[in-house]
Amino acid sequence: MNDLSLGIDIGTSGIRTAVIDAAGDVLSSARAAHEPQDPENIDAMAWWRSVQRCVQTQCEALREIGKSPKDIARIGVDGTSGTMVLTDARLQPVTRALMYNSSGFDAEAAIIAQHAPETHITKGSNSALARAMRLQSEDKDGRATHLLHQADLIIARLLGYGGHSDHNNALKTGFDPAEGAWPDWFAATGLKTALLPDARPAGTQIGQISGVVAKSLGLAETAQVHAGTTDSIAAFLAAAPLEVGAAVTSLGTTLAIKILSTVRIDDPQVGLYSHRLGPYWLAGGASNTGGGILASFFSAQDLGQLSAQINPDLESPLDYYPLLKPGERFPVNDPTLRPRVEPRPASDVDFLHGLLESIAQIEAQCYDVIVARGGTAPQLLFTAGGGAENEAWTRIRARVLGIAPQKAEHSEAAVGIARLIEQVGA
Repeated sequence: MNDLSLGIDIGTSGIRTAVIDAAGDVLSSARAAHEPQDPENIDAMAWWRSVQRCVQTQCEALREIGKSPKDIARIGVDGTSGTMVLTDARLQPVTRALMYNSSGFDAEAAIIAQHAPETHITKGSNSALARAMRLQSEDKDGRATHLLHQADLIIARLLGYGGHSDHNNALKTGFDPAEGAWPDWFAATGLKTALLPDARPAGTQIGQISGVVAKSLGLAETAQVHAGTTDSIAAFLAAAPLEVGAAVTSLGTTLAIKILSTVRIDDPQVGLYSHRLGPYWLAGGASNTGGGILASFFSAQDLGQLSAQINPDLESPLDYYPLLKPGERFPVNDPTLRPRVEPRPASDVDFLHGLLESIAQIEAQCYDVIVARGGTAPQLLFTAGGGAENEAWTRIRARVLGIAPQKAEHSEAAVGIARLIEQVGA
């Protein structure tokens, strides 16, 4: 019976795929590295070539466990939020791609500021809308037909036609998921609004895979392609159930938090925004603190040895705000906020204790900001990322947060997008 779901994750380090069955169990996974790129002249088609390689590897992995790739009924894609390219009608890029962390578009930001509401997600020189406007200016011959986010491009290649996005990827570009529309004031910025994709609810069915593509990848021609989502939302879905109050803290290089809410909570002034996810809203933000600052002081081996000597039941008296460099996004949005990691005690154990305690305090502030704006406090808290492995840190966080974090069974975004399309599209 054709009842498998294939999730494709376009991450910063490469492509990952996962196949799950109707019960949500992961059957197999695969990965492929990105092709080397010139960061100033990124070729979006390299993403598609890497996706093709990864899906073909995934199909081989399925055959090795006695499953047929022809049983894949649904395909979903997630990508980095705010990464985009302009293509022609044949889905060939007519510009370079710009990544989620591209910035410095001051001229575009000045135009946006003239027309956007006082607080809006598209404001600023690193906004996704500013990127779209810069790409349009680079399309000197006016050949562009589609503005496609990273996941949109892969979905378009799977379908054989473009013009579709999802509420999550489109959010930072300015799409209003509550109204289900792009803002009317966009045209006044000079953006060609005909380029904008049709944004669908994340996970919903768009159409059938291209027969040519299905044959080249070894998939059934009846497989349905679904609207995608962002990589961070897919990672949430891999780790947590779709239940109000379910929260995920990602303790990687940075600290990111998300919680499922019945109400939309947006406050760009503190770096807080919500994505639409089925009947719910997924509220959250990302801090610049996290594992990166720990790695700047200690090796992985030292972190393990020192953490084992910490008494996590005792509160550290040290008051830090650990950052690698000035600037914070959430729970305060202050590009000038300076790191605070002094005084440093003579004991490395005490110093690490202070760092871990302070990051836990920042995590608590993140959730407090949401509660203060009408959101719910975490009822179930899952942890993803390398920090989930640190037992002392977990116990410190439980004391500070007032809830015991659980290590997520899965944190791969490819698993999350597969679960989304299985739940929404089955």
